[in-house]
Amino acid sequence: MKRLTYKDSGVDINEGERLVDMIKPLARSTARSGVLTGIGGFGASFSGKFKGMKDPVLVSSTDGVGTKLKVAFMADRHNTIGIDLVAMCVNDIITVGAEPLFFLDYFATSKLTAKKAAKVISGIAKGCKDSGCALIGGETAEMPGLYKQGEYDLAGFSVGVVDKSKMIDGKNIKAGDTIIGLASNGLHSNGYSLARKVFFDKLKLKLKDKPKGLRRTLENELLAPTKIYVNALLKLMKTTKVLGLAHITGGGLTENLPRILPKGVAASIELGSWPVPPVFKLIENEAGVEQSEMLRTFNYGIGMVVVVRKKDAAAAIKKLKSLDTKPFVIGTITKKTSKKRSVEFL
Repeated sequence: MKRLTYKDSGVDINEGERLVDMIKPLARSTARSGVLTGIGGFGASFSGKFKGMKDPVLVSSTDGVGTKLKVAFMADRHNTIGIDLVAMCVNDIITVGAEPLFFLDYFATSKLTAKKAAKVISGIAKGCKDSGCALIGGETAEMPGLYKQGEYDLAGFSVGVVDKSKMIDGKNIKAGDTIIGLASNGLHSNGYSLARKVFFDKLKLKLKDKPKGLRRTLENELLAPTKIYVNALLKLMKTTKVLGLAHITGGGLTENLPRILPKGVAASIELGSWPVPPVFKLIENEAGVEQSEMLRTFNYGIGMVVVVRKKDAAAAIKKLKSLDTKPFVIGTITKKTSKKRSVEFL
């Protein structure tokens, strides 16, 4: 009688060990001060000593990349989706002024292929390096029957730190302040259920197609990684008083900008004050999606919002332009005169 093994049930421990060996150099490439232990142990350790901080506050975020994964599966392209995973977490952390410290990932699949998983994690490592945080741990789960063959799911978790006195909470935002928008790199990682329905179901496009108006193929457009704003914003905060930061993800400007506004004020956003990437116009015009729906589903070309005093706006714009970002003055903080939503589009 043949003895059953774990591999007979669909789980290959050897493949998992091979992946760990492939991950270790990727993790080491993201090392930064504070890392005490990393990949391989039961728990990853990071020092709790933060030089120069009187009252350090830890800030955490967790996220995934949604159905953008479906596009990665369709294209069989896995080396950048990890950048999206990191970006979705660290771009949240920076909104309170925190510097990302470390990152952990969760990779789950039906049947583990170390080579494919390593491509995903190489993207995670790049995202960590781009944001200055260390990849210090994670989990790889092989669960036969739970996921479709060849597919996987991703989740990420990050922790950052900020001195309490330097936290950004939006409470000092007032009427007359300037709203600066930082250009996105396309769809980023939100609205893909609608985007896929438009492009593949309604317009019947293929990944290798280059629709009229787009500067790149649909594959390259949809898999363009989420912009990481961390380094630019950390440098801006050293020279400019930043009053508020909003990461424009699911919910768009409509839902995310009000999250940082104190009582008594609203945001007046001037449509047309920034160039809307062609991919959004394609969805809006060719598929008949209302602009109001676009603004609350997608980032619509603005991936991060920065609020500063009017007197600091010109200097902030100049600084941001020197830091690999494309800033635009997109509106003004105004007094709130009604109980309606705190964002008004002009």
